[in-house]
Amino acid sequence: MNYRYHGKQKTLAFGVYPDTGLAEAREQRDAARKMLARSNDPAEQIKLEKIAAAVAASNSFKAVADEWLVKVEREGRSAVTMKKLRWLLDFINESIGKRPVTSITAQELLIMLRKMEGKGRYETAKRLRSTCSQIFRYAIATASAERDIAADLRGALIAPQPIHRAAITSANEAGGLLRAIETFEGHPNTKAALWLLPHVFVRPGELRYAEWDDFDFDKAVWTIPQHKTKMRRVHSIPLSRQALAVLETIEHDEGYSSYLFPSLRSVDRPMSENTINAALRRMGFAQDEMTGHGFRAMAATLLNEMGLWHPDAIERQLAHCDNNAFRRAYTRGEYWDERVRMMQHWSDHLDFLRDGAKVIKGDFKKAKAGE
Repeated sequence: MNYRYHGKQKTLAFGVYPDTGLAEAREQRDAARKMLARSNDPAEQIKLEKIAAAVAASNSFKAVADEWLVKVEREGRSAVTMKKLRWLLDFINESIGKRPVTSITAQELLIMLRKMEGKGRYETAKRLRSTCSQIFRYAIATASAERDIAADLRGALIAPQPIHRAAITSANEAGGLLRAIETFEGHPNTKAALWLLPHVFVRPGELRYAEWDDFDFDKAVWTIPQHKTKMRRVHSIPLSRQALAVLETIEHDEGYSSYLFPSLRSVDRPMSENTINAALRRMGFAQDEMTGHGFRAMAATLLNEMGLWHPDAIERQLAHCDNNAFRRAYTRGEYWDERVRMMQHWSDHLDFLRDGAKVIKGDFKKAKAGE
């Protein structure tokens, strides 16, 4: 089609016969004439459409997801979290990773999530939908997409039943657990980790990634940086005399590893996330009886039963932070001294349980804070 635009002679091609038939060529010609009538150059319009199509093709779901992963990693997500996110996204990248993010439909995403549900992986499907939603929102913010299609699937997936991690929460059983740890015959570092965990009751991942630089032995404080914590907030643990004694048993060689509990395979990595639970199984504690995370429930239950400590002090020590920043700052200052006394009393109480003393409810009346 020959035409003039702003006084310049131009030619527009619609295709090659016989791939492009006469009727199709006439339809494209008519559309080009309508563009000219609106003072638009049809050749420039086609060029812009090709560029837009090329950009859309380059904005694949995987490309956008990779950009988002870089962003959240720079924001301080832990190495463990990043590993889980990449593991989750591998499920979806296999099927739609190469597709333009704008061409993916909610129904298409639902079909893939339903396949995951069909395998009984309800929690994984739920988390993947949430992760996809974050990626689509990032795509909107970066002008790669116009809407979050994962948001349309709220309520469409099976709600998984909450899983309560197994934990020993009675005083007598806790004493048996502590005696089992004392006689554990595994690797010395594993035994040290097992012995330290009940005294500090941090999350197992925070224990695994503990580094010597995080400890101030003069002040008897372990400060976990925010990038290592679940709540992405700095968390401080007062160290009792017993906790410090455990730390002194660990061989410390800065030239060997920065971690308290390095992997046996590589000193540049912490011990495996399965180490603590595997040791508990070796000691005879079944999966539905006790887990590494269960030391937190054990401490929370027994400390609350004592009736000596303010519930907020216990919650703060568990790093169950209040969402209100002002209240969080207030409670941090108000309960620190109480938490120091509480952690020492807790370690003393663990010794009391380990030594097989008879525990009677209400037996802690004389054990007041500071006495």
